Amino acid sequence: MTEKSYIDIFEENYEQIEEGIFRAAQASGRSREDLILLAATKTVPVEVINHAISRGITHIGENRVQEFLSKEEKLLTDAKRHFIGHLQTNKVKDIVGRVEMIESVHSMKLASVIGRISAERGITTDILLEVNIGREESKSGFVTEELDEAIEKIAKIEGIRLKGLMAIPPICEKEEENTRYFEEMYKLFIDNRGKKIDNVSMEYLSMGMSSDYAEAIKCGSNLVRVGTSLFGKRNYK
Repeated sequence: MTEKSYIDIFEENYEQIEEGIFRAAQASGRSREDLILLAATKTVPVEVINHAISRGITHIGENRVQEFLSKEEKLLTDAKRHFIGHLQTNKVKDIVGRVEMIESVHSMKLASVIGRISAERGITTDILLEVNIGREESKSGFVTEELDEAIEKIAKIEGIRLKGLMAIPPICEKEEENTRYFEEMYKLFIDNRGKKIDNVSMEYLSMGMSSDYAEAIKCGSNLVRVGTSLFGKRNYK
C-alpha cells in the first residue's frame, strides 16, 4: 500500500475540519465567515503550506522565529502570517514587520519591546495578549486578575495595537472542563471589549486547537489554531 503524502493527508483533513467549523459556527449562532481557521505550520514543509494556501487557507501561524525566517521568502503571499509561539524579547527585532500579528504577547516587557522596535521602524504591530487561564506554572501569560491593568498600560504603548486575547487552556479529560476555561475566556473578552479603551479593539478571541476547536467556537472563539488535525502528526524532518 502506497504511503499517503502530506498533501493527501491535508486534503482529507481539510474538508472534515471545514465541516466541523461550519457546524460549530451554526451551533454558536454565527456563520462560517465570522471565524478564522489559522493553520499552525510548525515543522510543516513550505510546499505543503503553499498547497494549503492555494486551497483556501487564509491565515498561517509559526511557533519558532528561526523556522519562520527560513520559510518566509518561499511562502505564498496570499495568506496572513501570525506568530503564535513563545517569543523571547531578543528575537522581537527578527519578527516585527514580517508578520501581520503576534498572538502570544505574554508580558509587559515583551509588549514594550515590540512597541519600541515597531515605533523605531515606523510601523504598528497588531498583538493579542496571552492569558494563562489555567494558572499553570509551566505556561506564560497574564493571569486574570492582572489583565485589566495590563490592557490599560499596553494600550498606551506606541507602536502596538491590541486586537484581542489568546489562550491555551490546560489539557482536560472531560469536555465540560475545557468548556469552563473557554467560557471564562469569552467573558474576559466581552468584558474588555465593552470598555471602549483607545487603541484596544478586542476583535479576536484566539482559542481552540486540533483537539478542541469545535468546543472553543461554541464558547465564542473566532480564531482557531489547527495544526495536527490538518497536516497529520508532526513527524516532518
